[in-house]
Amino acid sequence: MTMEMKDSGSVVLTAYHPHSPARIPGMEQSFVQDIPSSRSPGSRKSLPRCRRINRMLSNESMPTSPPAFTRSNSQASVDSTSMEDFWCEVESIKESSEDGPEEATLLEFKPADEGELEAEWLQDVGLSTLISGTEEEDGQALLSTLTRTQAAAVQKRYNTYTQTLRKKNKHTVRDVRDIFGTSDSTPTFETVPVSPVPSNGIQLPGQKPVWKSVSSNSCLDCGLDKGSSSITEELSYEVSFSESITVLPKTREWTKSQRFKKEDSALPKFIVRKSRFGLTEVGDLSPEDMKKIRYLSLIELTAFYDALGVELKRNRAERVRRRENGLFGVPLTVLLENDQKKVPGIKVPLIFQKLLLKLEETGLETEGILRVPGSASRVKNLHQELEAKFYEDTFDWDQVRNNDAAGLLKMFIRELPSPLFTVEYLPAFITLVEKIPKIKLQLQALHLLIMLLPEANRDTAKAFLQFLKKVVANEGKNKMNLWNVSMIVAPNLFIYKGKRANQQEMQAAATTAHIVRLLIRYQDILWTVPSFLISQVRKMNEAAINNSKRQLMFDKGVRKLLRRKTMERERPERPEGAVTFPPYLQSDIPEGVIRVYAPLHSKVSMAIQLNSQTKAKDILARFHCENSRGLSQNVRSQIQSLHEVGGNIGQHCLDPDAYMLDVYRANPQAEWVIKPKAS
Repeated sequence: MTMEMKDSGSVVLTAYHPHSPARIPGMEQSFVQDIPSSRSPGSRKSLPRCRRINRMLSNESMPTSPPAFTRSNSQASVDSTSMEDFWCEVESIKESSEDGPEEATLLEFKPADEGELEAEWLQDVGLSTLISGTEEEDGQALLSTLTRTQAAAVQKRYNTYTQTLRKKNKHTVRDVRDIFGTSDSTPTFETVPVSPVPSNGIQLPGQKPVWKSVSSNSCLDCGLDKGSSSITEELSYEVSFSESITVLPKTREWTKSQRFKKEDSALPKFIVRKSRFGLTEVGDLSPEDMKKIRYLSLIELTAFYDALGVELKRNRAERVRRRENGLFGVPLTVLLENDQKKVPGIKVPLIFQKLLLKLEETGLETEGILRVPGSASRVKNLHQELEAKFYEDTFDWDQVRNNDAAGLLKMFIRELPSPLFTVEYLPAFITLVEKIPKIKLQLQALHLLIMLLPEANRDTAKAFLQFLKKVVANEGKNKMNLWNVSMIVAPNLFIYKGKRANQQEMQAAATTAHIVRLLIRYQDILWTVPSFLISQVRKMNEAAINNSKRQLMFDKGVRKLLRRKTMERERPERPEGAVTFPPYLQSDIPEGVIRVYAPLHSKVSMAIQLNSQTKAKDILARFHCENSRGLSQNVRSQIQSLHEVGGNIGQHCLDPDAYMLDVYRANPQAEWVIKPKAS
């Protein structure tokens, strides 16, 4: 018999004693005494059943019988820490779903062979040209920007795809050499140098990346409180993650990472120092450029897993029956389309925002919030009432108790037709913890997975994680620490209610809780776009512009027109959303001088001489000083930002700490506009 008890605050640890049916005197009594008031038996009617589920799953992951308690790789245990909160939440979800018949949402799911999966992968990364045989400029531009490891990842998937088609004798497969004009005996892709590049631009000849010596307020600091003795690590965004892997961990070392420690001190502290180009958040780039970021992120994630010797597992996308009206069980995109008719530009569904607001206003200090379930009957009635009254603005939010609001919030997430983190990449989330040994590498994989999310999913996930961070910040009053919150939230996010809610996923309890913990702890990092991806987007845009110019040169009609206008300066096509200015403001500007436009200010234009120390915030301050008297109250209340528009970027809201001379040299054809930052 083996027994291990450990005090974990609001997490109660149980003992396992397989060889003796006799009860240990006083054990059950002490167990009840350790339960906080919010976890009393009355608050969890199925508590004994939760305990049995916890033990059952732990036992099933062990190969021998009778099972002996061990601190091994079992995904159902965390350094002998009980996962009881997790299983109680699973049981609560099951009970709530039994109240009414669940509507089947799965319409079609077909197993795919390897070739079909690779074809879908090539389409998802924007390289459908390799499948269709058409010459797409975006595909050519994308291939021209790939690093060595990224090109190898594309090469591997393309070879698998073509080999599968040849085996099936479906049709003649076009060689990539025929499409892109390569002359080697095997399909190869041109790669970009792997040396570091500036965070928002192109490596200048003979120039090394410049790092600024910064204080704590000049970096992105994600980790523990200042009093922690945790190790501090610095993250670099200058070089792709896959290129940074130099030594492949030995196979026997993988298992060491599987013992999760729930203490906050087990998580390292990460610092992302700002380069001279500053940092870029996901909302700072245009939708067109973010689409390219998603292409590159999937290629980079695949290359990253390949470099680690880990299989990147993906579920095949499935078709689901969509509800077009209502609040719960409606796709995020449909909800946003409906909500944007009332509130243009909204990025997070109104019902989700309202539930978060309700909890932030009154529930953050409620003991056991998220963990203690509300009344099942009240939650069911509130659900029905919201569906009927929410859009009519007649719903009374004052009647909603905090625990019931938390139940509605979790219900909203669970009932999404497709999981918040998408069906396709749920296996990849699990794999990054089970197969990747170090938290730094786990975080890099998680970062790329967040970049892959559709815009609606990413914005909703961001709002949710920001709320969870506030819950943890109020641990002193609500008794919900980071691990508690992670265990409660994990089954709502990662146990999919469709066909894949299987035993294997259930056994990944500790894994999914650890993923949620990383998402909450390091969320500020996750919303920052890695600078090497921005650099590749710039190169993609430049390649597309150059391809367009070459195509124009072969058009006879255009050549005649160009001959009559040889003195005119060539300019790239103006991106959507760019500001149009009168001709007298568009004259040539000397080197190192930029003309900044501020359409909402009384002084709409100003030429500014840049030096090596000029920052974006200095330009904003100068405009504010010049226009302080003429600004309307509405403009004063808005947060103004400097935007880089056009050239080799669509639209880019600059970090206030960005050094403008460096950004200007990376994109000399850009226009510079002061306007409110998109919310």
